[in-house]
Amino acid sequence: MANILYISDLAAPELAPFARLTEAQLRSRRDPAAGVFIAESPKVIALALDAGLTPTAFLMEERHLTGQGAPLIARCGDVPVYTASREVLTGLTGYPLTRGILCAFRRPAPDTPEAVCAGARRVAVLEGIVDTTNVGAIFRSAAGLHMDAVLLSPTCCDPLNRRAVRVSMGTVFQIPWARVDLPPDQWPTQGPELLGRLGFATAAMALSDTARPIDDPQAAAEPRLAIFLGTEGDGLAQQTIARCTYTLCIPMSHGVDSLNVAAASAVAFWQLRARS
Repeated sequence: MANILYISDLAAPELAPFARLTEAQLRSRRDPAAGVFIAESPKVIALALDAGLTPTAFLMEERHLTGQGAPLIARCGDVPVYTASREVLTGLTGYPLTRGILCAFRRPAPDTPEAVCAGARRVAVLEGIVDTTNVGAIFRSAAGLHMDAVLLSPTCCDPLNRRAVRVSMGTVFQIPWARVDLPPDQWPTQGPELLGRLGFATAAMALSDTARPIDDPQAAAEPRLAIFLGTEGDGLAQQTIARCTYTLCIPMSHGVDSLNVAAASAVAFWQLRARS
């Protein structure tokens, strides 16, 4: 049965996840089991529910109780639904809600690299990518362009960051992913080695005089391939590149040296997808 709660006090503690907690506080690093994340818009919230994630509360404009929010509320039993007019909720969050609906979810238990890579043929590996928009866009490309899993280096931003979830259009719930638990200074040497132990050839996407074109047939023919993408600006660490099986680049024109990492990921995922 729906548990509709009309908001009268914008300072109520139960509303903190939607407006007053930082992303770090939402993650609750001291107690990961207590962590939450925020999903925005009906489509993204529905995909989170489809993935079996547990909602803890809704925040939505009153007009959506019988509109776009109704099917979501019906799926969630007695989960609290905090509601008010658009004007009141904008005062709470500081901005108009994305399509008028937010939902707080419990963070899922983290997967391991071994679990998400089991049976995978193509894996995207993100090294030090910190822009939430880029991470969300890469997840969307990975899910749509035939990657089987995503691995994150220790310094990558959180894929369950509110903006990353929104930009991914919920694909962070559709493709398996895991963070590699290594000290950051050990990642450039041990990250590629980990993928090798898991049975993958490794391809570093990097600007290099010795890089092969992205359409290299030998790389594309690998039965299992992990595609490494580096941080904005600096790209992959030289130690990472040196330990990868291949170094690949996208041939450019008109004097452009490279693409944004999210755009480059889409080209790489499509070109290097498993063909059979």
